[in-house]
Amino acid sequence: MASRKMTIWFLSEVYYPDEQGTAFYTTGIAEGLASSHDVHVLCSCPTVTARGSRVARKEVRNGVTIERCMGTTLNKDILPLRLINILTYSVATLVKALVSVKRGDVVIAVTSPPSSPFMAQLVAWCRGATCILRLEDVYPEILVATGMIAPKGFMDTCLGLLNRILFTSADRIVVLGRDMKALSEKRHGSGGSNISIIRSWADTDVVFPAPKSENSLLGELGLTDRFVVSCVGNMGRAQAIEFIFEAVSLLKDDNTIHFLFIGSGSKRGWMETEIERRGLKNVTIVGQRPRSEQSVFLNACDISLISLLPGVTGAGVPSRTYNLMAAGKPIIAVTREDSEVALLVREEGIGWVVPPVDADDLAQAVLAARADSGRLQRMGVQAYAAAKEKFSREKILDEYRDLISTL
Repeated sequence: MASRKMTIWFLSEVYYPDEQGTAFYTTGIAEGLASSHDVHVLCSCPTVTARGSRVARKEVRNGVTIERCMGTTLNKDILPLRLINILTYSVATLVKALVSVKRGDVVIAVTSPPSSPFMAQLVAWCRGATCILRLEDVYPEILVATGMIAPKGFMDTCLGLLNRILFTSADRIVVLGRDMKALSEKRHGSGGSNISIIRSWADTDVVFPAPKSENSLLGELGLTDRFVVSCVGNMGRAQAIEFIFEAVSLLKDDNTIHFLFIGSGSKRGWMETEIERRGLKNVTIVGQRPRSEQSVFLNACDISLISLLPGVTGAGVPSRTYNLMAAGKPIIAVTREDSEVALLVREEGIGWVVPPVDADDLAQAVLAARADSGRLQRMGVQAYAAAKEKFSREKILDEYRDLISTL
């Protein structure tokens, strides 16, 4: 269905040259829509993977006009500094958006920072624009699940009420999975007819299966001859890191199995302390690698873990799921049974689902994977096929183009 050319404004704190999930996918969606629409992005200067790099305040890249609003770029892993970043970005972006957005434009906001959806709705209401929310995290659920605010407390109640108003007033809401749609419909308070599922994509043009024996990272770490269980990405409050470490401890006397953590996050210090305290020789932690190396580090394992605390179900869907599939890696989903990742793993037959309740269940899943190399290989083939057929970048971008065409 052809659509008329529209002016589209993205409100996202993070954007290129930052490479972490929200920045990467927002950049990809904006550039994908720029072939048929006039696309602008209001963002901050780099605050994550490219923090400190020199960038132009305004530039055009791949058809997208990028305007970087004034604001602080302090270390986001320190909560008070993160809040200062959010405040300064929000004020500068709101002022710029209110001046720039015109009647009939489309405003698309992601949930980074949490203020963006509210700014987008306010701008759309003031300027007569259409508002689309792309939910990557659902608040306050993720704050409650990670222990940052008390359940049913004042903040939980207030944020819940604000989000109910927000979800009801948005013209369209894009969510990343079925669990997120169910949670959003509950928050919406109705059938949620304005909610669409559009998943993240797999980078099948740059990520593909490669022999473990030739993996440069495993060679560098001396792990080529081990059965490697990887955990890639954020090591933060939402991940079941403590639960995984219980399973690591249960398997610490099996010197054929090694756990490899690749990434960064607020739990890394705790992990390093536990490795020393428990005398764990079966764990290696390496820092975050550039996205350009993802085909190497995603292939640096026999099987990979994706973990989420039970309360986070529906509040977020890890985007790395699809690139692990592109690398042909089986997955152990350490999540609730009804999470999008668990549903995907079961439907595609590409791994195991282990709710984060009993660490022995996770240890047994790892042992079962190691014991059946033929089954593991078949799962990897199925994962790669699903990534190519169902979750390619162009297929997902077509879903966004179709959504825009309905406005």
